[in-house]
Amino acid sequence: MCPKPKIRPRRRGVRIAVWSLVTVLVVAAGLTGVVLWQNSYDMDEQRVTIRHGGHTLNGVLATPRDGRRHGLVVYIHGDGPVDATHDDGYKPMWEANARAGYASLSWDKPGVAGAPGNWLDQSMDDRADEAAAAIAWARARPDIDGDRIGLWGASQAGWVMPKVAARTPVSFVVAVSPAINWLQQGRYNLLAELRADGASAARTKAEITRSDTTRRLLERHASFEEYVEAMDGDADGMTADRWGFISKNYTADATRDLRALRGVPVLLTLAAHDVNVDTADTERGYRKVLDPGDALKVEHYPGATHSLLKQSVEQSDLELTLTALLSPRSLFADGFLDDQRQFLEELGRGGPDAP
Repeated sequence: MCPKPKIRPRRRGVRIAVWSLVTVLVVAAGLTGVVLWQNSYDMDEQRVTIRHGGHTLNGVLATPRDGRRHGLVVYIHGDGPVDATHDDGYKPMWEANARAGYASLSWDKPGVAGAPGNWLDQSMDDRADEAAAAIAWARARPDIDGDRIGLWGASQAGWVMPKVAARTPVSFVVAVSPAINWLQQGRYNLLAELRADGASAARTKAEITRSDTTRRLLERHASFEEYVEAMDGDADGMTADRWGFISKNYTADATRDLRALRGVPVLLTLAAHDVNVDTADTERGYRKVLDPGDALKVEHYPGATHSLLKQSVEQSDLELTLTALLSPRSLFADGFLDDQRQFLEELGRGGPDAP
């Protein structure tokens, strides 16, 4: 009787390699499917073009799929070079708006994603004019209910939205981590970041001195070259365009402009771990101007950062990336998306605070 031939080690190795490759491909296909599914949203999106003052705004309009006439949430960006979708970060909110029966409109900042212009050339008034033009464009559309148009804005948008409301009627405002006074916010941010870094007393003193010098330069309308000279040649990331932007806007204070929101339903959302904005100061400012009797609703999020993301997620670049890919709706603080959806639904039902 002949013995059975033995499987050669090389053949066994080939089989293991093949099955390993198959396993990897199956897992990759599964993950790809999860990513595509999690990043698909229950709404329709279309690119739109808005004319404003001889310029073009490149925008995105996201609408519910029910074919009806909708209210509209107009998005006002915070600081920085932000595109229309905020690198898709707005889409979970747009979906929540769509479920409440509202469309969403946003656009690339000038100079971002191929849009003409330079956002660093803008003042807060320029940004308000831009938003008012977008609202006028939206009111001319047959699929938008011009009597149900409101604003959503984060951080720096807190200085823009009240100015928009002074230019054109708005039905509501969602204010996410806004500040009241530009200079006070800057000092708060500086000290909060130094504490978070565990900065020494000497470093803290040096940074405060640098900040005070910058304020004095701004007050006397110093040029960028004068700023660099005053800093002994160390611009620390400051550019001429950025210096020009700060020079235009450093006196911003929302206190007086907030009066334009009296009688307008306002949802103010504040994070417990905000190192950018003094949320206690913001809440006091809003309550002082809009209360008593105004339709102000304040929501606090204990585990959230300035951008209303979960602090536990934002602290880890890996976790932030994986969550954005595999569960983007989970990026936000618990209740944040639901609270905004419910706020819009109550307006749609004509609740006691609805306009």
